[in-house]
Amino acid sequence: MSVQEADQPLIQIKNLKKYYKVSGRELKAVNDINLDIYKGETIGLVGESGCGKSTAGKTIIRMHEATAGEVLFNGEDIFKLKGRALNKFKKDMQIIFQDPYSSLNPRMTVEEIVGEPLDLHHIVKGKARRDRIVELLELVGLKSEHFSRYPHEFSGGQRQRIGIARALALNPKFIVCDEPISALDVSIQAQVVNLLKDLQDKMGLTYLFIAHDLSMVKYISDRILVMYLGNMVELTDSDSLYNDPLHPYTQALLSSVPIPDPTIKRERIVLEGEVPSPIDPPSGCVFRTRCNRAMELCASSVPEWREVKQGHFTACHLYNNA
Repeated sequence: MSVQEADQPLIQIKNLKKYYKVSGRELKAVNDINLDIYKGETIGLVGESGCGKSTAGKTIIRMHEATAGEVLFNGEDIFKLKGRALNKFKKDMQIIFQDPYSSLNPRMTVEEIVGEPLDLHHIVKGKARRDRIVELLELVGLKSEHFSRYPHEFSGGQRQRIGIARALALNPKFIVCDEPISALDVSIQAQVVNLLKDLQDKMGLTYLFIAHDLSMVKYISDRILVMYLGNMVELTDSDSLYNDPLHPYTQALLSSVPIPDPTIKRERIVLEGEVPSPIDPPSGCVFRTRCNRAMELCASSVPEWREVKQGHFTACHLYNNA
């Protein structure tokens, strides 16, 4: 589903910030995110480890409280919700965690794990509850006989399917997929991604898919947002990002992605130095200390987030006059 087919965004993220106090100083984990997410689409969120991807995803669904900004869900600011209104919102937004080995309680059976959201929100009881859990297990490719087993009896891919079933229990509209395949064997990753795509088609789900595997992100995402040191640096549709990356950081990330065709040669861009600390980020453009195209202006001025081409946004001084 293209963004143009939807009129009103399902989620509007406005000036979202998440800062932490560390030894009396401010760590800017997420710094001024602005993004519209439309019903039925998948937004890929990529960047190096520590760039703020997971923090952004968890702040959007209020697992972390935001420092500033708004997240509007169907036009309603979720950061202002309390009581019953907050509980209702929690049913609409869920998360699939990164590590299927640590995200499932080893002392709980599959029935208890998948049924926990149903119990917390008093959805169904008795036989209806059991039937709903079996339905969810079958939906993610597991069997009813898995009902009474414990997490240690399953493979990593099966455990992640249990986590997906738990996330689907309350019929959510939006799911944050927080690196859901990074802890899995490569042979299993495609199966889980294909399952997520199938579930999206069946249930009309909307995803924020957080990952560092750029080839998998291209496969599942409609649009892709690139983050660096808590900041947005580029946003566009999947094909445009891979065929015509604008920001030097995106270009460097994509240069490391293997190409299956040996006749195509791509110059590898090696980033120099380490990622700066988010407690003490560089002045101006946060990427300038590792950028091979940095100018004097980059040290003194924060680049403007702008639409360089239709639907293709970036924050880079190279495109000031574009």
